[in-house]
Amino acid sequence: MPKVPLIKMPLPGPKAAAIVARDSQFVSPSYTRDYPFVMARGEGVVVEDVDGNVFLDCAAGIAVNGTGHAHPDVVRAIVDQAHKFIHMSGTDFYYEPQVRLAEELAKIVPVGGGSGQVKSFFSNSGAEANEAALKLARYTTKRVNVIAFLGSFHGRTMGALAATSSKFVQRRGFGPMMPGMYHAPYANPYRCPVGTSGEGCADACLDYLEDQILAQLVAPDEVAAVLVEPIQGEGGYVVPPRAFHQRLREITKQHGILLIADEVQSGMGRTGRMFACEHFDLDVDIVTIAKGIASGLPLGVTCARADVMTWPPGAHASTFGGNPVSCAAALETIRILKDGLLRNAEVVGDYLFGRLTALMDKHALIGDVRGKGLMIGVELVKDRKTKVRAAAERNQVVQEMFQRGVLILGAGRNAIRFAPPLVISKDQADTIVELFDESLAAVSRG
Repeated sequence: MPKVPLIKMPLPGPKAAAIVARDSQFVSPSYTRDYPFVMARGEGVVVEDVDGNVFLDCAAGIAVNGTGHAHPDVVRAIVDQAHKFIHMSGTDFYYEPQVRLAEELAKIVPVGGGSGQVKSFFSNSGAEANEAALKLARYTTKRVNVIAFLGSFHGRTMGALAATSSKFVQRRGFGPMMPGMYHAPYANPYRCPVGTSGEGCADACLDYLEDQILAQLVAPDEVAAVLVEPIQGEGGYVVPPRAFHQRLREITKQHGILLIADEVQSGMGRTGRMFACEHFDLDVDIVTIAKGIASGLPLGVTCARADVMTWPPGAHASTFGGNPVSCAAALETIRILKDGLLRNAEVVGDYLFGRLTALMDKHALIGDVRGKGLMIGVELVKDRKTKVRAAAERNQVVQEMFQRGVLILGAGRNAIRFAPPLVISKDQADTIVELFDESLAAVSRG
């Protein structure tokens, strides 16, 4: 194995540049590409571009490739199932991989208090999983309104988009949004949206929810659901206090409101637990899953209490949802997570968190380091006292990391997300931190 990273030429190389040019001519310009990386192959945490440059992947396909690139056991499961049949449509016919996956999910999701009385709806993505959750909540409660949170990201289809509020570019030009959606402040201890700080932010945000939204804007008995990310993803990898989720659960129970946890980015081992809800002792009515569930194959799942998911045949369906090959990959992914990968995400995540936190003594640009497991956000600021966002500097650091051979992405307006495959080693984490150190220094020098 050559030294990793190994950058052989100025980036992008000629083959990558040619593919990027073709892409610009024929592919939608709506995609957000921060730099011209063109994938050729990958193994574990290591990826190679079409020109032979070798990178460390600290993005994992946006927190998707939890088991690493081309995990041999996942590849084997995919090939074995593909040899049998690739598609049959689980909405009109039956096949065991979908049933087995529903059985496995009923055992592990933070729904129903561990009773196993859980049913699953299968789709193709996180946005579709959230759409199904919103529809189910309206159908079950016979109520129409939903409360989401500022800074959230739930997808780009019209219902999920109405709940999303992380960047205006995701909403601009697509209005009017789906009616009946309200947004409450999300408890960010570092940058509280309602003016307090630290642990007190949780109560301040939920006071606003109760005293303003539920008292002045919408009647509680007309709210179908509250949709929340246990840890905000696109909003900046924000970890709220435990008290935030505990009190939110109490509020929803008090008013007969369903609580939906969007675990699309935080679930499937990303935080060192199977689901981020576990860090907060949070049991919900509905949970949505995608990204890491099938190690890179498209799959979304909406899991709900069995007494909640009672809609009749024809109420909701998906031609490709629960594809048998995706289900086979998901079943193998769950096995791998249970067989040690969850523990690796916890151990290496704690190690990486410590290394990144130590950089605060060296780099004034770092305002905050936060996260759980291998879902870590580093927020960059121009001044630690005023917390002025260092958005341009964040973007420059991402570019510097790419030039040094690390794939990494931003989150929120001025944070950087560290979300590598869960198979990452401490040595690989050390290399990423060293190159992050160099990149911060380069940006600080101007």
